[in-house]
Amino acid sequence: MKKLISISLIAVSLLSSSFKYPTSEELKWMDFNAGYELAKKKNKIMLVDVYTDWCGWCKVMDRETYAKPEVIKMINADFVAIKFNPEKRDVVYTFEGKQYSGEQLAAVISNNQLTGYPTTIFMYPKGRKMNVVGGYQNENNFKNVLTNIKSEFKAGAKK
Repeated sequence: MKKLISISLIAVSLLSSSFKYPTSEELKWMDFNAGYELAKKKNKIMLVDVYTDWCGWCKVMDRETYAKPEVIKMINADFVAIKFNPEKRDVVYTFEGKQYSGEQLAAVISNNQLTGYPTTIFMYPKGRKMNVVGGYQNENNFKNVLTNIKSEFKAGAKK
C-alpha cells in the first residue's frame, strides 16, 4: 500500500510539474518610429517612457510600476507603449514628417517640458494632444494617471 501511495504521489508530482500555467501578460514596448505609426493607425494614445541608461529611477519604475499586472493590462488595452532614450546616438526619429535626433525629438514631443528622467509623455497623434508627467510614479499613482489620461484624451477626441 505504501508503495502504491508513493508511486501515486510521484505521478501526480510529475504531471503537475509538466502542466503549463498561463504566464502573466507582458508590456508590449515599441521603439518611437514604429509606435508612432501604430498609434496613428489604431487611433490610440501613445505612452512614451522617456528614459536614459544611467537613470536609477527609470529602472525602479520599470521594476515597480511597469511590471505590475494591472498597469500592464491598462497600458496594453488603451495605449501604444513606447520606450524612448533621447541619448541614443545614430538614431533618426520621424515625427510629423520631419526627422530628428533623440534630443531634438524629446524637446518637440514634450513641448520643451522635459525636466528630467523618467518622464512619461502621453500623446494623441490624431488630435495633437499632449500631456507630460515628470518623475517616478508608483503603481497606484500611475494607474490613476492612466485612467485620467484615457478619460481626458477620449473626451477631447469626441469634440
